[in-house]
Amino acid sequence: MTTNPQRIKVVFLTFYFEAWDALADVHAQMIADPQFEVTLISIPRRFSKDEPFGGEERVSKFFDQLGISHLRFNFDDSSMGLVKLREINPDYVFINYPWQRNYQPGYRVEALSEFTKVCYIPYYSLALVNEPGEVGVTPYLYTQRSNQLASLVFTQDPNTLDAYAKTSRGNDYVHLTGTPKLDSLVRKTRESAGSWPIDNAGNRRMVWAPHHSFSSSWLNFGMFPELFQDMLTFASEHPNLDIVMRPHPIMFGTLIEQDIVPEDVLTDWLEKWRALPNTAIDHESDIGHLFAAADLFVTDGISFLGEYPIATGKPTIFFDKSEHWPWSPLGGLASAANIHVRDFAAFTEVFEEFTANGLPDYSAEIDTLQDAAQPYPGEAAKKIVEVILDDFESGTPLVDKSLIKELAWENRPGTEAPWKD
Repeated sequence: MTTNPQRIKVVFLTFYFEAWDALADVHAQMIADPQFEVTLISIPRRFSKDEPFGGEERVSKFFDQLGISHLRFNFDDSSMGLVKLREINPDYVFINYPWQRNYQPGYRVEALSEFTKVCYIPYYSLALVNEPGEVGVTPYLYTQRSNQLASLVFTQDPNTLDAYAKTSRGNDYVHLTGTPKLDSLVRKTRESAGSWPIDNAGNRRMVWAPHHSFSSSWLNFGMFPELFQDMLTFASEHPNLDIVMRPHPIMFGTLIEQDIVPEDVLTDWLEKWRALPNTAIDHESDIGHLFAAADLFVTDGISFLGEYPIATGKPTIFFDKSEHWPWSPLGGLASAANIHVRDFAAFTEVFEEFTANGLPDYSAEIDTLQDAAQPYPGEAAKKIVEVILDDFESGTPLVDKSLIKELAWENRPGTEAPWKD
């Protein structure tokens, strides 16, 4: 790569390839713009306190499959990667994932903010959930160390913009742009003919997307333990319905780690699920293509409640766990745009109605959600690039850590237990 000191040096540093769409459009626009010198770097990760950092090869493979040039920082000692990152000397480093304990120490925002401007685009498309007892915007969305030390934050939600204003740094560095992830999903879904991992001609198609949260201490949306045996039976009894399971990336691990489903029971279930001719498990396909291909989308999760209706114009069937954390203002709009069921019997009733008459019309609720969730439809990446150009021209300094007076969310009692590095 030829270095031109007059170009703006930008690094995209990521391990969470499952949400690459949060960064992809910005990356593509900068690659095509001669004002920028762009480097993409894949790094290791971990999602459990009991596992070592790893998985960089999966991140790299993902980018190889997309044909995107990137560097691989697959170092056991992240200080080696930090040295190389300093040698690149980027003006800006983009991240899409806020939780710092999932990063090797050398790539955490404390280290990055010492020499470059961290730009944070949230991996999620919509901020839909509050912590119990909170009103407005939940604190973990704007008071983590990644939020505090980012030089620039890009949000899709005016409520979140207002929440930052209450902090000691204020919200001058936070920009309401919309999210490239949602723009990308909408575009891909509407332009795609869809792709489907099961080859059963003539079958109807359903995606089942279970969430990973099973505890009142964190989100508490997941209903897989209550549903999985019934769903297996349902699939075996409906051979003319293809069901693609799209689990949250950490769901299976969470089930075992937290002793929610015994490992032997889960293993047996997975074998039976995979053995059926009309079922599959999909971890990594482009979700927009699944959106486009599906006749029905079933979930107990969070983001899909906003993404699927906006992208397709149709509601999901939402397994609504009564004990889940409360909705944010935007989450309330997303909730209203979907069909709610409390248990499997209610789901089967909705499915039978769908089979006979199709899905009900939720267009008014979906339009209201879209107006709130996409302040600049299709333009988020363009607006983010414009902010970077303006910031570079202005020559703003690195973050002054002394201005931050609040304890970071992850360091507060009762939030995230520390993990040993």
